[in-house]
Amino acid sequence: MQNNTANLNIMTKAARKASKSLIRDFNEIEKLQVVSKKAGDFVSKADLRAEKIIKEELLSARPSYGWCAEESQEIEGEDPTRRWIVDPLDGTTNFLHGIPHWAISIALEHKKEIVAGIIYDPIKDELFSAQKGGGSWLNEQRLRVSNRTTFQEMLFSTGIPFGQNDNLQNSLSSIGNLMPSCSGIRRNGAAALDLAYVAAGRFDGFWEQNLSPWDMAAGIILVKEAGGILESIDMNLTPLETGNIICSNNQETVFKKFSEIIRSSIH
Repeated sequence: MQNNTANLNIMTKAARKASKSLIRDFNEIEKLQVVSKKAGDFVSKADLRAEKIIKEELLSARPSYGWCAEESQEIEGEDPTRRWIVDPLDGTTNFLHGIPHWAISIALEHKKEIVAGIIYDPIKDELFSAQKGGGSWLNEQRLRVSNRTTFQEMLFSTGIPFGQNDNLQNSLSSIGNLMPSCSGIRRNGAAALDLAYVAAGRFDGFWEQNLSPWDMAAGIILVKEAGGILESIDMNLTPLETGNIICSNNQETVFKKFSEIIRSSIH
């Protein structure tokens, strides 16, 4: 059984409360007001409502913590060493197209390190959670990354940039170089869930460039606590510093081959 800390309980309560609002909106998508931030990048009333609920829950429980989230201004708390990192709706484009693959992502950072995180998929009622030293969990089940070693059996995931994105060619080159040696690549449109699925052994690896902290903060601790190997694509800094992430199961030979393919594809 998982040993829940007070902070994980607070995060879970906030996510479950916000999920009720999101599910109501998901069932009435045609009534949602949507604003495009840029090509293919949307914010809806659903995102804003969910973020408001999460913010109220977290900051009322921990008023001294800082706040970093996708749809609102960053707040530096009285305790400068701790902050919440939140994506109220990861997979907004899926959500707005009626595709049931999206999630709420909440992480707690302490002294620049992610120490707890949850990713909640309300449609499937899958709550992925992790805390430093406490392992990764899916509901009440302990998670471990996959133990596959044969590339031809492996399934990887990534994100493909949309619009006029400078990283599009890098992404296409990476896919083209990796695809011949593996069993498949998925582009599911929710980086948080991609990382959770690596932790759960559903995917054998994941990579993406130009992510924001809230896209990957909770996923980082999930993968690490499930035994995975995780780095920035750039190697010299952390994923939160660069926005570039690559991770795989716990097989060193797998990570070495996978990372070499991806890093050699990026210019």
